[in-house]
Amino acid sequence: MGTMRERQREVQLYRGQVPSPGRATVAWREDRVRFWAAIARGLKTEDAAVEAGVSSPVAFRWFRHAGGVNPHLPPTVSARFLSFAEREDIAIWRAQQLGVREMARRLLRSPSTISRELRRNASTRTWRLEYKASVAQWHAERRARRPKAAKLVGNDRLREYVQDRLSGVVHTTDGRPVGPPGPRWNGRNKPHRGDRRWVHGWSPEQISNRLRVDFPHDDLMRISHEAIYQALYVQSRGALRRELVACLRTGRALRVPRSRAGQKAWAHVTPEVMISERPPEADDRAVPGHWEGDLLIGLERSAIGTLVERTTRFTMLIHLPREEGYGIIPAPRTGRRLPDTAPSG
Repeated sequence: MGTMRERQREVQLYRGQVPSPGRATVAWREDRVRFWAAIARGLKTEDAAVEAGVSSPVAFRWFRHAGGVNPHLPPTVSARFLSFAEREDIAIWRAQQLGVREMARRLLRSPSTISRELRRNASTRTWRLEYKASVAQWHAERRARRPKAAKLVGNDRLREYVQDRLSGVVHTTDGRPVGPPGPRWNGRNKPHRGDRRWVHGWSPEQISNRLRVDFPHDDLMRISHEAIYQALYVQSRGALRRELVACLRTGRALRVPRSRAGQKAWAHVTPEVMISERPPEADDRAVPGHWEGDLLIGLERSAIGTLVERTTRFTMLIHLPREEGYGIIPAPRTGRRLPDTAPSG
């Protein structure tokens, strides 16, 4: 029996690769497929986590790291690769000390496939060379990833071109900004609109179309607007600065699925409570017992609910208390405090 370092060296030579890079994940590829399928249907992240069978922190981390961009994983894996169920059978038979050829006969696989699986995907975090289905599945999924380098990562000239126009720093020799004009504030509504960063910045669609005009004969200076969006949203791309999302028209740091964006917020009026949907007996006040409710909101978040009987006009006022903790935390200041007295001239 040698030392621990010698045993680790023997395991590395047996497996033909570096030791395990960390702890195995708790969710597999099929869990991600179910999660993003639920997101595409418009479910919230918490509900999609329940449907995928993972915890909420895991689901939020998937959504945040992907920037809300669906990776469009294929729903099934090719049958030429071992599945998680097959790896569970191999782990059980390995514990029963079955031979490689017997495992291959039971799984209808080649003996070399089983031998390679036991050698490459075994656990090396213990003294003995153990085979666990969860660790083997994690090794296989990690090794199967083939990340493609983003176009903006390998082309410095294209990346600087996109970043300059997103941030709106392109100017002529006389200091005049170059690019499409941004929205102008006409003195009404949202006076801070003129201070937003995207006023002089270009949109990804404008940048993509302008590249064909500025570089008509250079095929390397081409990129789609979707690739620019993904370079901003997806953290693993790492091509553009993260703070440039503030230069987008929407200002979103994450992409919102279309099915979710089309849903109405919970506070919006639904068709069931519209006055036009009121039944005839309540509309003509002929039958007593129909009540009409309303809400009055005053200063400092005070609120009163009203209930009016349609026939007798009997009115009830209901006091609605403020939210628990209101007024305890002081409101944040947005500017300097003005002096009590103006300085004399």
